[in-house]
Amino acid sequence: MTGPLRERDDAHALLAAEVERARAGAGRLVLLRGATGTGRSALLEAAVAHVECRGLRVLRARCSPGDTAVPFSSVLHLLGPVPEFAGDVEPGLDDRGSAARLWRLLRSYASEGPVLVAVDDVELADEASRRWLVEAARHADRLPLLLVVTERSQYDIDPRPVGLTHTLTPSLIRTHTLAPLTDDASAELVRAAFPTARPRWTADCVRAAAGNPLLLHALLDDLAGAPPAPAVPETCAALYPGAYPAAVTWWLDSAGEATAQVARTLAALERAGGADTYDTPHRLAMLLTDACAADAARVAGWITAMTRLGVLRTDACGTPRYAHPLLRDAVLSGWPAGRRQDAHRAVAEAMLRRGDEVEAVARQLLRSTPVGLPWALRVLRDAVTVAVRAARPADAVLYLRRALEEPLPDDLRQRLLTELGSLEYTSADAPAGIPRLTEALELPAEPRDRVRTAIALGTALAGTGEVRTAVEVLRRLEERLADHPELTRTLQTASALLSDQDQTVRQEAYRWLAETTERAPELVGASGRALLVRYAATAGDIGSREAMRRLRTLLEEPSDPLAEPFLLGTAAAVAQWADELDEAERLVERGLAGQRPSFLHPMEQALLDTRADIAAARGSYDTLLALRRTARAGRRTGPTNTDAHALVALVETGRMPEARRLADAFDLHDAPDSWELNRFLYARGVLRLTEGDNAGALHDFLECGRRQSARAVVSPVVTPWRQAAAECRLMMGNPREALALAEEELRLARVWDTPRTVGRALRVLGRATRGRRGLELGEEAVAVLRDCPDETELATALLAQGWQLHAAGERTRGREQLREAAERAERIGSARLLRYADEALRLAGARRTTPAHTGSAALTNSERRVAELAVEGRTNMEIAELLHVARRTVETHLTSAYKKLGIRRRGELRGVLEV
Repeated sequence: MTGPLRERDDAHALLAAEVERARAGAGRLVLLRGATGTGRSALLEAAVAHVECRGLRVLRARCSPGDTAVPFSSVLHLLGPVPEFAGDVEPGLDDRGSAARLWRLLRSYASEGPVLVAVDDVELADEASRRWLVEAARHADRLPLLLVVTERSQYDIDPRPVGLTHTLTPSLIRTHTLAPLTDDASAELVRAAFPTARPRWTADCVRAAAGNPLLLHALLDDLAGAPPAPAVPETCAALYPGAYPAAVTWWLDSAGEATAQVARTLAALERAGGADTYDTPHRLAMLLTDACAADAARVAGWITAMTRLGVLRTDACGTPRYAHPLLRDAVLSGWPAGRRQDAHRAVAEAMLRRGDEVEAVARQLLRSTPVGLPWALRVLRDAVTVAVRAARPADAVLYLRRALEEPLPDDLRQRLLTELGSLEYTSADAPAGIPRLTEALELPAEPRDRVRTAIALGTALAGTGEVRTAVEVLRRLEERLADHPELTRTLQTASALLSDQDQTVRQEAYRWLAETTERAPELVGASGRALLVRYAATAGDIGSREAMRRLRTLLEEPSDPLAEPFLLGTAAAVAQWADELDEAERLVERGLAGQRPSFLHPMEQALLDTRADIAAARGSYDTLLALRRTARAGRRTGPTNTDAHALVALVETGRMPEARRLADAFDLHDAPDSWELNRFLYARGVLRLTEGDNAGALHDFLECGRRQSARAVVSPVVTPWRQAAAECRLMMGNPREALALAEEELRLARVWDTPRTVGRALRVLGRATRGRRGLELGEEAVAVLRDCPDETELATALLAQGWQLHAAGERTRGREQLREAAERAERIGSARLLRYADEALRLAGARRTTPAHTGSAALTNSERRVAELAVEGRTNMEIAELLHVARRTVETHLTSAYKKLGIRRRGELRGVLEV
């Protein structure tokens, strides 16, 4: 160790005083005690240099483990420089006579002048030498003889033998314990070596050294040869030539095997995150005791001692941790990989016995070798469940990968591979998911498990654009399951659903489904027939009431658990199109509740898409934007349904720069062909229309229509591209083309026959028709849309009708409609419509009066009824059951009521609600 001594003034003063006392003929024993690396040897060397400058003679010895077997070995080293010593004592002789002769030799030497006897690391001396030194100390007070001895004094797991001075009276000894360096002293040393070091870098060095001069100088030596870095490394691999990890290893070796085991186990526990489970030193000590089979009291004492020394520091929660990650890594660096893995297993077993959280145990198993016992696999699988429920698929992937390292039967390995491949695909490691699922499909398993795997693999393949391959995978398995008709029906349904991503494959799948239903309906289950209802709805071949009648009948039929998600998801989508939003919401929640989040299934995303469609149908812009924020990380190159809805929501709420950034985030030329791309084209058209780019908007709407028509989707229930294109045509001065589009839109809307589709089509046709007939169509549109759940459509119709009335000379009625449009636009948060309404009112020579959109008078009937039940003390679930609506609907009504009433919580309802 090199460098100046810091914070050792008391020790220097003590030694100086004792030197003067020895010069006066009254010697003593000075014992310098301290932990490994605290500078005992350096201080002893400084004392030797001091007395040599004062003319004193010095006898010195440094004890080592190799001397313990040779009696008087340390004394012989000590007296070797004395000329009279040669041949006076035979090495290895241990008797009173030898001790006496050695003492007489020292006394004779001291009679010639003051002598300093310096013995370093006396704890390593042989027993005969230790006894001799004790006897010398008993007589030193009558001689010009100063004995300065250093002794390692550190709290270890295995108790050390008693020290040198335990039999001496206090008057014969002066003991000085070397404390760790303070942070200020350590920082001075760092700044002396690196004058330009930043405060944070200096503080990291201080913490990594833990107040230990040996570690600090070793660290500074390693850092001296490296180029300047913004931060102190956190691993020993970044240090060269490696003086610091070598010093830490030496420090551990000096502490003994038991202490090193506990220290390294703590480092392993901390690195794996297991220390987070223990918020008190006592609980941590008990875990280390159990894992290392150590003495509980000694482990607790060691933690306390290391905290006092600065090796450990308590975090904000009171948990002792290594002072710096580099120190922790250095503690582990001298440990072979096998020993580390064994330690993690021992910690895992100890944590399991102590009843710790399952993920804390699993994190230790992640770093251990296979256990081969049932408890390990059980812990890892339980940890997967916890991580999945907490929406942490990346953690679940780690647990599953580790579980697959355990010895497993083929059927269980097949299920775990399916789960792992599903999670890898939906998390950041998407490329790894498909090979896992492919491997799982090749393993022997129960037919149902193979169907789950095939559906997961098909979902993954379709998600990457390999739709035909996905369908082929399902059909190959279908051929091998001829004896399981219920499973083959499920595979057929899955094939049809996955084919939605490719128009060619979709046509083939639905043609086969329709032909099979006609020929042998028993071969197509309820979920398959539900898909045909959905197909008929999008093709414009069936009305909403008939579609819902058929689906409700299918929902009453017994359904296989594997096929039920397809039925529920399909019914939810059609119910949303039919404006049966509460029923659609219930079906979505039921379908999602039945999903296994750790298995890929095409209906999970379909149900989430329908949830977004429902929010869009309600005009819930904040909900749509929140759904996009919480959507899974993008594994697709193209836009999703959630992206499309979010784009429209941004436009409606007036956040045009954000909307433009979202629209520009996708290169639609490279996006895979899908219904989601069509919907995004429509949304981008809405943005362009709002920006004033009528030609660009028209292009997007027509391209959306072309793509939908190619997929046999002609009904406006999916995307009302015709009415949007008609509005563009009107703005561009092409009323004839606009009229043709609007008439076709109304014809198809009347087939489906819901307020949303019919009212929307009537509004556009009224604008295209103009004149008295146009006014009548506009008035009919408003009347129809008053029963529509989406106030955006009603506000838009009111705006159009108000402007038509004003243009026809009915200014008073026109202004009334425009004011209502403005009020509704403000209430639903549509900045776009509000801007249009205010501009229309201004051009009409009017201004908007303060709307009654606040206070209890502004509540809708549904909002008032929900609020009244809440005042009665009903829970959201109870209100939902009483009103036969979904709980989410209750929450939506309450949120709207709070906003109108100017309150924030349920408890304030009674004071502001006028009943």
